[in-house]
Amino acid sequence: MPELNDTIHVEATPAPEKYPMAGRTSHKVQVGILDIATGKITYLDTGDPTDRYFTNIAWSPDDKLVYMFELNRDQNDCRLVSYDATTGDKIAEIYRETSDKYVEPQHPITFLPWDPTKFVMQSQKDGYNHLYLHNADGSLIKQLTSGKWVVMETLGFDTEHKAIIIASNEISPIQQNLFSVDVATGKRTRVDEGGKGWHGGVINHNGTWLVDYYQEPDVPRNIAIVNTATGNAMRYYTASDPWQGYNVPEYSCGSIKADDGVTDLYYRMVMPIDFDPTKKYPTVVYVYGGPHAHNVDARWHYCSRSWETYMAQKGYLLFILDNRGSENRGRDFEQATFRQLGQVEMQDQMAGVDFLRTLPYVDMQRLGVHGWSFGGFMTISLMVNYPDVFKVGVAGGPVIDWKWYEVMYGERYMDTPETNPEGYAKTSLIPMAKNLKGKLQVIIGYNDPTVVPQHALSFLKACAEAGTQPDFFAYPGEGHNMRGHNSVHLHERITQYFEDYLK
Repeated sequence: MPELNDTIHVEATPAPEKYPMAGRTSHKVQVGILDIATGKITYLDTGDPTDRYFTNIAWSPDDKLVYMFELNRDQNDCRLVSYDATTGDKIAEIYRETSDKYVEPQHPITFLPWDPTKFVMQSQKDGYNHLYLHNADGSLIKQLTSGKWVVMETLGFDTEHKAIIIASNEISPIQQNLFSVDVATGKRTRVDEGGKGWHGGVINHNGTWLVDYYQEPDVPRNIAIVNTATGNAMRYYTASDPWQGYNVPEYSCGSIKADDGVTDLYYRMVMPIDFDPTKKYPTVVYVYGGPHAHNVDARWHYCSRSWETYMAQKGYLLFILDNRGSENRGRDFEQATFRQLGQVEMQDQMAGVDFLRTLPYVDMQRLGVHGWSFGGFMTISLMVNYPDVFKVGVAGGPVIDWKWYEVMYGERYMDTPETNPEGYAKTSLIPMAKNLKGKLQVIIGYNDPTVVPQHALSFLKACAEAGTQPDFFAYPGEGHNMRGHNSVHLHERITQYFEDYLK
C-alpha cells in the first residue's frame, strides 16, 4: 500500500486531517478509566462535553477520585472537578477561576506525600504563576509563593523536610534557578550550584538530593549534586567548550524598553566574525514572538542557535528580541496581545529596530527578518506593515489568517471570528499582500498539520492578484518542521536567500 501524502505514486491517496478551525465545531471528548484487570472502561459523567475542554487530570492519593480541570469554550472560566473513579459520577466542583481574557491551566494538582488531605495547585491569578496550598475539598489554606516572578516547574517533594522543589526565574527574568520551598513557612532556599545561568533538576525518590544540570552564557554544561536541605553542592561533571578551536562570534545580551516605554525586553546579539565597529554589517532580525516560547535566556551563548553562528561567520549581525506576548514574564506581559495577535509584538520588534538604528555598525539599508511558525507570521507582518524597513524576509510555516488556525489555540488568544471580527480583520495578512516591497521567501512543509498549507497558498494568491512577487518553496511530505537532510537543505536555502538579496 502506498504511503499517505507521498509524491511517488500515480494516484494520490487522500489523508484527511481532523482540524477544527477557530469558530467551527470542535471534537466531543470523553474521559474514560480503564480497569486493567477486567478491561472495562468507565467514562466520567461530565454531561454534554460540547464546547468544553478537559485537561490536567490527577488522581487522589488513594486512587478513589479523579480530578480534572474543565475549561469552557471561551477559555475564561476554569473549574476543578472531582469524580468517583469507580462509577464515573461527578462528586464536586471544588475550585473555580475566571478571567476577562483567558485562564490557562497548565499543571494538574499534586497532593502532599505526607498529608493526603492537602494538595498544591498552580495558578497565575495574582499575575504570576505561583503555588497555592488547598484542602482536599478545594478550600484555600494559603499561597505558598508570591512575587513578580514565575514558578516554571515543580520538580517534586522533599518528604523528609516537607518542602517542594521548584524551578523559578525569581533571580532574573532570563535565569532559571532551583529552590526548596518549606510548605509550613513558605521560606525558600536556593538549592542549585549558583551562578547566573539556567538550571534544571532531577530529584531522588524522597527529594533529599538533587541533580542540578545547568548552563551559563560562558558555561556549556555543568552537573552538580546538591543536598536540598542545606544547599551544599558537589560538582559531578564539567563539560569542555564544544567550540574550542573554532572561529566563533561574540554573543551578548541586553535589554531595551518595550513600545510602552516601561516594560523591559531582553535581546541577544550575535556579532559578525572579526567584528570591526567602523564597518557596517547586514543584519538579520530573528523572531518568534508568540505565546509559550522565548528565545533569550542565560544558557550557553544566551541560547543562540547554531544557524546564527553560521550566519555570523558569513559576516551578518543577528538580533533576537523577546517581545511582549512571549513566556515566563507573567500574565499581563503574556496577555498584552489578546484578541490582536501580532500587533503589540510588531510594536516591540520595531522598538528593537529603533535600537539597531542607534548602532553605527548596523546597516539599516540591509535589514532582514526571519522566523518560523508564529515567527513566520511575524516575518510577513513586519515585511508588509513596514515595507520600507525590511529589505529581505524568509517566513517559514507562517500563519496568514487566524480564522484558519486550530480552535483551542486560536480562540484562546483571538476569540472567534464571530465575536472578534475587528481583531481577525486587523491581523489577517491577506489584504496586506499588496504592501510587499522587499524580497520575501515563503517556505512550508506541504503536509503541515499545524499551520495548514491553506495559509501560505492564500497569501500567494493575494500577492498574485495584487501584483507583488514573493518567492515560494515547499517540502513535499514534510510537516511543520523539517527533519534530517531536509533540515540541512532548509537552512542552506534560508542562508542563500540572504546571501543573494541582503548581502
